[in-house]
Amino acid sequence: MNTLAILRWLLWRELMLTLRRRSDLVAVLFFFVISVSLFPLGVGAEPSLLRVMGPGVLWVAALLSVMLSLGRLFAADFADGTLEQLLLMPVPLALAVSVKIMAHWLVFGLPLVLLAPLLGLQFGLSWQEAGVLTFSLLLGTPSLSLIGAIGAALTLGVRGAGVLVALLVLPLYVPVLIFGAGAAAASAADISPQGALSLLGALLVLGTAFGPYATAAALRIALD
Repeated sequence: MNTLAILRWLLWRELMLTLRRRSDLVAVLFFFVISVSLFPLGVGAEPSLLRVMGPGVLWVAALLSVMLSLGRLFAADFADGTLEQLLLMPVPLALAVSVKIMAHWLVFGLPLVLLAPLLGLQFGLSWQEAGVLTFSLLLGTPSLSLIGAIGAALTLGVRGAGVLVALLVLPLYVPVLIFGAGAAAASAADISPQGALSLLGALLVLGTAFGPYATAAALRIALD
């Protein structure tokens, strides 16, 4: 069985296991929709105010929604011994971790990206602004999963891991949040969002290049 076949099998396994825990997915999506929908009720129906706030609100809600799902990223595999088996497989641990992060984004991150244009309509965003917002989330949410995986691995098996993950990853999420919300805000102000989107893409490239290796190293420490 070659490396590519093993990675495909791992991806299929992760997707099936994650989809079986539908309550986690429902909780993340429900939190995202409700938290975004409550803001127009709280601040009023002023169109100009909602249009300015919309991109930032959607980005913060997406960030917090991704954080809700990080606690289960490695916990189940750590509890049943699957992580030890990953170390024994004839593929580098960093590649196996990359597959787990990809599955996490496909299940939890991609639905948020697809919901964003619809939720943006209640803030009065035009289709162009909603398109830029969606593209910024498409570039940014994988970075949230990559950074979050490092925090989840570092706190694996630690009591109160959920709080520790938040403390570790929130400061690292700030650049992604700034550039992601900034791209949509620039589009709303009739300014080119290309600079912010390029920086988001650069963060994604750096996260893809170094994130799995940092996560693999943290997992080895947790298993020792």
